[in-house]
Amino acid sequence: MTPAVLGAQRDARFEELLERLVSERFASRLFAKDATIWGPAASAEAAVRLGWTNFEAEALSIISEAVALRSSLAAVGITNIVLCGMGGSSLAPMVIAPNLRVLDSTHPDAVREALSADLQHTAVVVSSKSGTTIETLSHRAAFEHAFAAQGIDPAERIIVITDPGSELELLADSSGMRCFNADPHTGGRFSALTAFGLVPSVLAGADGQRLVRDAAMARPQLSEDSAENPALILAAVIAAGLPQQFVLELHGDASLSETFGMWIEQLIAESTGKDGKGILPISYPPGREGAASYTTAAERVHLTADLAQPDEGFAVSGTLGEQFLLWEVATAALGLLLGVDPFTQPDVESAKRAARQMIGTEDIRTELSPSPTEALQQLRSTINSDGYLAIQAYVNSSSPTVNELIEELRSKLEQKLRVPVALGMGPRYLHSTGQIHKGGPSVGSFLQLIDAGAEDQAIPGSDSTFGELMLAQAQGDATVLRERGRHVCTVRSGRLTEYIQTLLNDL
Repeated sequence: MTPAVLGAQRDARFEELLERLVSERFASRLFAKDATIWGPAASAEAAVRLGWTNFEAEALSIISEAVALRSSLAAVGITNIVLCGMGGSSLAPMVIAPNLRVLDSTHPDAVREALSADLQHTAVVVSSKSGTTIETLSHRAAFEHAFAAQGIDPAERIIVITDPGSELELLADSSGMRCFNADPHTGGRFSALTAFGLVPSVLAGADGQRLVRDAAMARPQLSEDSAENPALILAAVIAAGLPQQFVLELHGDASLSETFGMWIEQLIAESTGKDGKGILPISYPPGREGAASYTTAAERVHLTADLAQPDEGFAVSGTLGEQFLLWEVATAALGLLLGVDPFTQPDVESAKRAARQMIGTEDIRTELSPSPTEALQQLRSTINSDGYLAIQAYVNSSSPTVNELIEELRSKLEQKLRVPVALGMGPRYLHSTGQIHKGGPSVGSFLQLIDAGAEDQAIPGSDSTFGELMLAQAQGDATVLRERGRHVCTVRSGRLTEYIQTLLNDL
């Protein structure tokens, strides 16, 4: 099959945008790595960020190495793979290999649960493009300490993925760890078909060759300057709804991974959410209705491997490999149509910097939380009727009970407030939708839910703990959001599940 966009509304604005993409030869120039597409201001960054358009040869070589390593690990009894990575270093593997265990949280319980795995039969992938990601380096230190405590040589169990020359590569080399170098000319959110997406997935048993083969087969169609190019159609139909219809309501079915929408969230929100512009994708779990039925701000999108016309909204069909490349091309096209550089994330570093300044200070523990009644009053009085609410949940996201409770809260808030409600797990969202929260349209309100009741967990080799890091990340992001004029309601509770239950009862 070939990727397709089905049920798209082809109005005059859509036709105008599609014609622009075709007449400006966007697709062929993209795959020729023409860095001038997005204008002079973006050309320098684009020149070193288009490696993902020519992926096949390097991807197949990486897969071959990963398959050989998988066999070597299996020969010494390794049956469990844990991935430590944030944003683009973990979201694609979560989609490709649903059985892969991913640690992308600084919540002490989540870290402790990952460390309590059967380490005698576990290997850990530490993945960071920059090599300086604080969460990932903290996870690496924790696993090194845990392996050593059981008499296991960490160098035999920890595999590193990073860009050439990074601090993490130097550490891996000096420690004797296996290191896969990623393409330095591909940004993290466009890296699904590079070492970041492929190595952890293949180690966990995924068929990387089929994934890459499917994407490669779609490449000729997606690189064609044609009104039938599904990537150009997808970009045009999304952009045609702006600025009023700025939310993409993502619904996946059983034919694709349920986490695919989370990957799209990062790709589009981080690429387009800047300069006061942007598109906010919101991924919904199976069976959830979403907000499109009662707000014109949202457009319903069905993600499927089947060729089926949707009852409402539009559908994007194709295999996983086809869809990875399709959405990447469409996102790059959206950058052109919106007039933004799709390869930068100017507001991500601001939250990281604020978090670093918070660590070790009393500021992270002194803010008073509103009561449930006060929190609801704040939300009702500050929500923009043409905007959205984002829940930022600093909780143990590996707990099904916690996830179900927060999802129930999201659903009820959406019904009562009549606006789209996004849900981001902290600190994961900081490497994903956090960019559009701060740099996109100033129509968002934010509800931070911080679980302060967990027993803390030390970070080996650091004066800080995982709990302190988590609080600093939440408070740092809230500080930057408020500096940008966004309303943030921060709830920090040692009995957060009880607090959420009260919110549900009061709604």
